[in-house]
Amino acid sequence: MSVIRSVGLWACVGFAASPYTAWAQWAPRAQRTLHPVVFAHGLAGFDDLAGFEYWGDELGNFVGDACDELLELGCNVFLDPGQKAFATQVQPFESSEARGEALANEIESVLATTGARRVNIVGHSQGGMDARKAARVLSLRKGRRVVEVMVSIASPHRGSPVAKAVLDTSPTVTQVANLLATLYGNGVYEQGNDPVAAMKQLVYEDHDPLDGVTTGARAFNDNNPLDSRYASHYASVLTAQHGLNLSPAFQTLQLLVNIDGDGYCLHDCDNDGAAGKGDGVRVERDDDGVVGINSQQMGHRLRYTVSPFGLDTLARDVSIAPVSNINLPGEPQMTSLNSVLDQDHLDVVGFGPDLFNEAEFYAALIDYISKNETPAVGVAPHSQDSE
Repeated sequence: MSVIRSVGLWACVGFAASPYTAWAQWAPRAQRTLHPVVFAHGLAGFDDLAGFEYWGDELGNFVGDACDELLELGCNVFLDPGQKAFATQVQPFESSEARGEALANEIESVLATTGARRVNIVGHSQGGMDARKAARVLSLRKGRRVVEVMVSIASPHRGSPVAKAVLDTSPTVTQVANLLATLYGNGVYEQGNDPVAAMKQLVYEDHDPLDGVTTGARAFNDNNPLDSRYASHYASVLTAQHGLNLSPAFQTLQLLVNIDGDGYCLHDCDNDGAAGKGDGVRVERDDDGVVGINSQQMGHRLRYTVSPFGLDTLARDVSIAPVSNINLPGEPQMTSLNSVLDQDHLDVVGFGPDLFNEAEFYAALIDYISKNETPAVGVAPHSQDSE
């Protein structure tokens, strides 16, 4: 599944465009979505994360860029040429209460630009939480549902032990910012960022009950639930790796922070900042270097299957029941390793190099979305395909 990278490399070194054009014509393609797809970045995004393009392939090309121009290079050949996709930008370090409002504003711009009435959202990490806030805000603003399909990837819906470790280690705003800067770069110091609010958002319980402000993922989940008034379909991709597959930074982080993430307990039973608990085995394939699997499932769990001849697929894992209440998952949803994608927390959004084919993965995700969205009023399913 490395053909697209080879094609992109040919373009970079100056080969003729004809091999690329031929591959673009032959490549299996995702079904086009009825509504635009909006990509919502996680903590420390947007377009550059430690030198790598967010939502990029190995060469930094946006995975949502369809090949819709003659001899276009660097686009995603697995997408229908008419596919509409947009990468949004919100404050890198803030709470999801604030980032979700900003994401709703970004989506309003997409609606105005495209003339669409609805969108689908793909959110990575904190972006998956922002998406729930945005969907609720948009529903209240418009008096109707605006978001169709919402998919989160590696999202800390029930908190991350890393966030609590940062807050516990760094008692002042400056110290929190300094510690985050060692992980994500100096962007944390830019005006408008609130690193403490960001970390308090990603801890399950209210980190400081005496400060007069209720924070944390638990309260956020109660305020921004999975609700058909806000989105018609919810799903999630869970990620986890261990050992040498993890990036060196995450390997070090696992040694410093116990992210053991596949034990069952509804709330934060071991006071590590995330709902659930560990099963006692600290280093295993139950987290992605930042978030445990017991925090990641929202709605249906998706299984990724690589196809050597056709388009890769994402499909519901029917052996694991969906999570309808973020704060009340069942034991299998918090402990099962079924359908967990073997990627660390950042590889799945283009942090590499590695062998993961981002372009085809997101094409498979868009194909899944197209099969689960609701047509707009008066529009036949996938009528755009005939335009």
